[in-house]
Amino acid sequence: MRMTNKIMQNNSLYNINNNKELTDKLSTQMSTKKKITRPSDDPVIAIRALRLRSDVSQITQFFEKNAKDAESWLKVTGDALETTSEILKSMVGLCTQGAVKDFDSSNVAIVIAQLRELKEEFYSTGNVDYAGRYMFTGYRTDTPLTFIENLPEDANNPDYRKYSITEQLDISSVDTINYTNIGTLKGVSKESYNPGNGIAEEEKDITNSDIYRIRLSYDNIKTDNANKPTVKIITEADKKAAAISGTPPTETDLLTAGDIEVISSTVVTDTSDANPANHTYNPYDYVLKNPGKAVMIPETGEILIGADLYDAKFNSANNPDMTPGAEIRVSYEKDNWKKGDMRPEHYFACSNITDAANVIEYNHAEYEDTATNPPTKKTYIPCDRVTQFLEYDVGYNQKIRVNTTANEVFTMDMDRNIDDMENALSKLKEIEAVKTDLERMMETMDEDHPDYANLKATYDAAEKAHTYVRENMQKMFEGLITKTQKISDSTSLAITDNGTRASRLDLISNRLMTQKSTFETLQSANEDIDVTEVTVKLTSMEYSYQSALLATGKILQNSLMNYI
Repeated sequence: MRMTNKIMQNNSLYNINNNKELTDKLSTQMSTKKKITRPSDDPVIAIRALRLRSDVSQITQFFEKNAKDAESWLKVTGDALETTSEILKSMVGLCTQGAVKDFDSSNVAIVIAQLRELKEEFYSTGNVDYAGRYMFTGYRTDTPLTFIENLPEDANNPDYRKYSITEQLDISSVDTINYTNIGTLKGVSKESYNPGNGIAEEEKDITNSDIYRIRLSYDNIKTDNANKPTVKIITEADKKAAAISGTPPTETDLLTAGDIEVISSTVVTDTSDANPANHTYNPYDYVLKNPGKAVMIPETGEILIGADLYDAKFNSANNPDMTPGAEIRVSYEKDNWKKGDMRPEHYFACSNITDAANVIEYNHAEYEDTATNPPTKKTYIPCDRVTQFLEYDVGYNQKIRVNTTANEVFTMDMDRNIDDMENALSKLKEIEAVKTDLERMMETMDEDHPDYANLKATYDAAEKAHTYVRENMQKMFEGLITKTQKISDSTSLAITDNGTRASRLDLISNRLMTQKSTFETLQSANEDIDVTEVTVKLTSMEYSYQSALLATGKILQNSLMNYI
C-alpha cells in the first residue's frame, strides 16, 4: 500500500480529532457532573433518566407539598376540635350548676348568659380557616360556617337571602316539652291585681302537661296559614329502593295542611272557640285543647303535635310506616338571617330562592328522567346525606381525607338547646315576678283582712306554678347535660378520627421520604458521573492528546523526498 504525506496528515488529524472529542466529552462530564448531555449520547441512560425523574418529581410533590399541606390541615382541624371539646366540658359544668334547685332566676340567668357566650365561641370555632380556606365547610372552602353579619329582610336589598330548606329527620326527632299553664296569673302584679275582686287564679287550675313537638333547626320561620311547612314521610322500604335505583324516593304526606295551624307565640290566650280563624290562641293551650291538631310556631321554629294526632300518625302501633328507619321531611322557607346563624347549605338539602329565575340548589343528587324524550337530567333530594370529603393525593393511587364536616361536630342542637333554656328562663322570671309581688302584698296585709284569703289563694296558685316551672327548668338542665355530652362524644369521635388520619399520614410521609431517598439514589447512579474516574480519564486523555500532537508534529516534518 502506498503511503503519502496526505494520507498521513489525514490519519493524524482524524486521530487527533477523536482524541479531542473524547477529551471534550470528559471535560463536559466534569463540568455538568452528568453522564450525558443529550439523548443521543446514550439512549438507554436517557430513557431511564426520564422515568426516574418523573418518579422523583411525583414523590417530591407528594412528600414536600401534598403531604405537608394535608398535615397542616389536619393539625389545624385537630386544634379546633380540642378547643371545641374544652368548650363543651365547660358547658357541662355550667349545666350542673344550673340544675341546682335552689337557684333563683338571677342565678340561672348568670349560668345561661355564660352558656350563651360559650355557645357563640363553639360556633365561632367552626369558622376557623387554614390559608384562607374554611375547614369545616366541605367543598365550599370559601364560605364560612355561619353568617358573619345580619342580613336585611327587605327583598329589594341586594344582600337579601331567602332559602327553601328541607330537614331530613326520623322518629327520634319528635321529642316532648313540658308546658305549665299559669292561666290568668300572667301579668299579675301589685298594680294590676286587687284581691277584693276575687282570686286571680285557682290553684287547681294550674296544670303541667307534656306536649309532643318537632323542633326545627331555625327559629323565625317564614310561614303563615297560607304558606305552611310540609311534613312528609319516606318509608324505610322506599328509602332502600331509591338508594338502589338512584331515583327520587316516594314521599307521602305525614301531616296535611289541614292538620297544621300557624299560631304566633306572642298571641293572647283565648280558648272560647276552637276555630283559630275566629280567635287568637296561645299555641300551647290550643294544641292541648285540640289534640287532633298540630301547631306551627314561626318565632320559635317548633311544630307542636296534639296527643291524638301523634298517636295516629307517629305511633308505629297505628302507623306501620313509622319505623325507626323511616325518614320525616319537613320543608319550609326562611329569610330572616342574623349574625351567627348557621348557613343552611352546609347542613341541609336546600335551595337559594332569592332569585326565582336563578335558583341555586345545594346537596341535591342528579338522576336521568327517562319519562321525557330524550331523557333529561333532573335533581332530587337523596335519603343519604351528600358527603363533601376533601382528599389529598399522597402517593400512587393513594388518597387521605383531611377535612371534618360541620355536621359531625357543630350540630344545630347546641344553638336550639340554648334557645329552649332562654325561653324557659323568661317563664321563670315571669312567675317569680308574680310570686314576689304577691308576697309583698301579703306582707302589708293582715291575715284577718277580708281580702287576705283571696290573696293567699292566688299566692298558692303562683307558688304551685313556680314549683312546676322551676322543676321543669331543672329537668331541662339535666337534659342539657345529656345533650351536651352527646355532642361532646361526637367531638371526641371526630378528634379520634382526625388523629387516626394524622397518624396514617405520618406513616405515609415516612414511606414517601424513604422512597424519595431511594429514587434520588437511583437517579444519581443513572445520571451522575464518578468524579474520580472521570478525572483520571480526563488527565489520561490530556496526556494522550499532548503526546499525539508531539508525535504528529515530528512525523509530519519528514516528507517522501527525505527517503529518496
